[in-house]
Amino acid sequence: MTTFTKITGDETPLIEVDAAKRLSTIDPMIYGGFTEHMGRCIYGGIYEPGSSLADENGFRKDVLSALRELDIPVIRYPGGNFVATYHWQDGIGPRDKRPKRPELAWLGIETNQFGTDEFMKWLDVLSEGKERRVEPYLCLNFGTGTLDEALAWVEYCNGTRDTYYANLRRANGHPEPYRVKYWALGNEVWGPWQVEQMTKEDYSKKAIQWAKALRLLDPEIHLILCGQDGQSSWDHYVLHECVSWVDMHSIHIYTASDQHIKNATAPLAAERAIQITACLIDLARIEAGVSPTKPATKICFDEWNVWDPARAPGDKGAEEQYTLSDALAVAAWLNVFVRQSKHVGMANIAQTVNVISPLLTTAKGVVRQSTWWPLLLFSRYMRGRTVAAHVRSGSYAGATQPAWLQGTLGEDGAPWLDVSAALGEDGFVNLAVVNISESEDFAAELKGLGADVAVYTVSGPEVSSTNTEEKEEVSLSEGKWDGQGKYTFAKHSFTLLRWKS
Repeated sequence: MTTFTKITGDETPLIEVDAAKRLSTIDPMIYGGFTEHMGRCIYGGIYEPGSSLADENGFRKDVLSALRELDIPVIRYPGGNFVATYHWQDGIGPRDKRPKRPELAWLGIETNQFGTDEFMKWLDVLSEGKERRVEPYLCLNFGTGTLDEALAWVEYCNGTRDTYYANLRRANGHPEPYRVKYWALGNEVWGPWQVEQMTKEDYSKKAIQWAKALRLLDPEIHLILCGQDGQSSWDHYVLHECVSWVDMHSIHIYTASDQHIKNATAPLAAERAIQITACLIDLARIEAGVSPTKPATKICFDEWNVWDPARAPGDKGAEEQYTLSDALAVAAWLNVFVRQSKHVGMANIAQTVNVISPLLTTAKGVVRQSTWWPLLLFSRYMRGRTVAAHVRSGSYAGATQPAWLQGTLGEDGAPWLDVSAALGEDGFVNLAVVNISESEDFAAELKGLGADVAVYTVSGPEVSSTNTEEKEEVSLSEGKWDGQGKYTFAKHSFTLLRWKS
């Protein structure tokens, strides 16, 4: 949690961290990924048989190596909008017998050469060397799919008895169950772009019936309800009807603006959405009489990122060319998840490779886009517990994207210094600071720091700076600071300060 006091231009900015005030636990699942059959995310991204950069499974080794740096705990699959016409049995068994299908979400052709077993194998390879495996998170087809089909998929993945789909998995070369814990009850079924768009009433009835049957088959699974953006009548209604049947509530938000300051402050709309959703969850549990002994219903923010569909259309592959401004927005997004860690049980950046991604593949290797660097620093250091921080700084109080955000921020506006703080299990305090100003450095007084401070800074020449295969304009620099005096947060930069508590 971070509190804020607005000051005038002639006062000295201040950031105060109190590591003794340990607040909510930061769930490592907030650093999750997402792989959808869309554009070059799967084919040409994580899976490229025949490439000199692929292993014997067809998996891009350079992608695996890069993703291991992020220590990703969970990856969502296979969609996304794609899942509304996806039939999982098309993607198992001998590859030469798998059907090619028209793909209606992104208007392509799905070859089904990569399916459930390949995804699970890819996660196994990605998990090599980790203490805990990368968890699979599968989304069920609530469009053209059936309950029988969903039950069969759960049985195929998790079945241990002498039953048809468990035996089919064994016959396909996988004797042990996959133990898939996380299952989503559809994706964005409220949207007019969806095949089989539903009303909130119809969705709620269907979600309850599916949840009932799925839990009879496997009582250990965790079910994720399909929410909207956390601030809609859809969220209110489906939570009211279904909260007793689910473990998490999914919301999706993408932010973007071609004006830097609107771009960098837009993630604060997601923070407000989390706060609203948390209240809706509390209200639904109270009205449903959910036992206080039942674990908290957390928010699953399973699609988030900077994305402008006009700039990177989904049906054209949605490959964004991210800027420094976008990197600062991603850092602000991650600050939101740390500040609101009490409510967020999972978050999945959309997507993991190529499609609106921090990582791009080429014939020669991978390009780490500007947004890669804040994601790397947060996933590496911003873990453990959220701790109390207070920011005293000037603020931006102008127009925002979305427009309603300006009203919820009120007269205080958005701080020029966007901050979160965490205390890791290793005893180190980590302070994440985004200077969203395009033109002004801020020399700030810092309280609560140690004497030997590691400094990590992400920046570039301009907010429009980008990284490509030919040049890297946005990069990570490392240094040391003795913790004495003021620290200057450079304009349009993200800084992580780290010291022993």
